[in-house]
Amino acid sequence: MSPETILGSMAILGGVGLTFGVLIALAHRKLAVWEDPRLDVVADMLPGTNCGACGLGGCRAFAEATIKGDIEPAKCTTMGQEERHDVAQFLGIEAGEAVALVARLLCAGGSDVAPRKADYFGVESCGAAVAVGGGGKACAWGCVGLADCAVVCDFDAIYMNDVDLPVVDLDNCTACGDCVDACPLDLFVIMPVEHHLLVQCRNLLEGDAATDVCSVACNACERCVMDAAPGLIEMQSGLAVVDYDKIDLAEPAVIDRCPTRSIVWVEGAQFPLERETLESMVA
Repeated sequence: MSPETILGSMAILGGVGLTFGVLIALAHRKLAVWEDPRLDVVADMLPGTNCGACGLGGCRAFAEATIKGDIEPAKCTTMGQEERHDVAQFLGIEAGEAVALVARLLCAGGSDVAPRKADYFGVESCGAAVAVGGGGKACAWGCVGLADCAVVCDFDAIYMNDVDLPVVDLDNCTACGDCVDACPLDLFVIMPVEHHLLVQCRNLLEGDAATDVCSVACNACERCVMDAAPGLIEMQSGLAVVDYDKIDLAEPAVIDRCPTRSIVWVEGAQFPLERETLESMVA
């Protein structure tokens, strides 16, 4: 190959490379997305748990939304009041009002009050037990007690008590909703801590049929309905249901005549019993 051919080839390759380099530079200038320099600072101020309790896809998404003014720092349920104030002060905005949220269990049917109809010997999982035989409890709506909610919780906020019910630690709960997704019977809900009135039952049977399968089941006696403010509680398919849009009308006395204690006034943990480890459940 002659020197002229080699030089010609090099010139062509050089020209192609230069052309593409110019095109890439122009594209970068045209398509580059500007990023607010405050984003990294605010993201570092957040807990970094990426729990999703704020409704966004993680702490960085929350930081971006906060900078844009789409969400208030107080919407992060994992930060403390001081941390929310620091974020607000850095951005020159109001922190907003924080509403403490917590996961609540709509069942009180532990192994001491809700008999089993069958023994389950499969995978230690609520989901597996429900798929195989409905969970094995006489109450088909009740907590299975195999700790799927506790296993999935990344914040050590749920532990099983001595009657196989999950207890939520209010100090650790971020209201992320992982337990809601993990429960195969939809027994967990996320609600404000200040909502003290709670029906700890999902049983759709009535009278003796309900209490035969769980002694703390709602038996549809309607006493709570009669004792509550108008419209606060109503019966739906044999179950007392609270209208939380009217929760400001609730008073502790509404639970006084409940014969089974299925409706309760909760302040703090639902089942404040001695904590046990999860080692035996997840080994």
